[in-house]
Amino acid sequence: MIGKLTGRLDYRAADHVLIDVRGVGYIVYCSDRTMAALPGVGEAVSIYTDMVVREDLMQLYGFLSLVEKEWHRLLCSVQGVGAKVSLAILSALGPDGVSRAIALGDWGAVKSAKGVGPKTAQRVVLDLKDKAPGVMAMGGTVTEAMDGPDLEVVEAVEPAPKRVVKPASGNAAASAGALSALSNLGYGPSEAASAVAEAAASQPEAGEAELIRAALKLLAPKG
Repeated sequence: MIGKLTGRLDYRAADHVLIDVRGVGYIVYCSDRTMAALPGVGEAVSIYTDMVVREDLMQLYGFLSLVEKEWHRLLCSVQGVGAKVSLAILSALGPDGVSRAIALGDWGAVKSAKGVGPKTAQRVVLDLKDKAPGVMAMGGTVTEAMDGPDLEVVEAVEPAPKRVVKPASGNAAASAGALSALSNLGYGPSEAASAVAEAAASQPEAGEAELIRAALKLLAPKG
């Protein structure tokens, strides 16, 4: 299986790119968000990949982070959700938005993705709700090599203007840290994930300490 590619971006289409890895070209399909964050044609790129092999198909899907890749894998495990629908959900919400929506049981957010109906959205939330804490704990690890290594250029290509690639999330690491802290305090994975997701949704720029305080307030007994 191919889990990661590092090379030169040779070609861009609407939903996929061609990456040249030392003379071998790989076609990689990506979500809209990932496509927007990739560098220009002729630039070095490094991307995580998931490979699907069937009797009638062999295809690569690309992701900027291991969290995005893991959500794609889990989404595709839900009945009625294939790679196309998974990428649509990731395009609409991003990996951290998916984490929040599923942790909070917000199937309406999932339904906002193109081609996703209410029954499929509800099934996604129900089937994956227990998986959200584990994915959130991964901390939104983003590849450090978006600029890629210095590679030998076999054929001169006029590079596109340099893009500034931002992390996929402003507080994924903070959410992971807050989730770990609440787990250490004895809260269950699902209730901790739900509280952290709600706190992160209301305070997108909050750090770990702020998320812990906000989540604890949400978990405090009412009345």
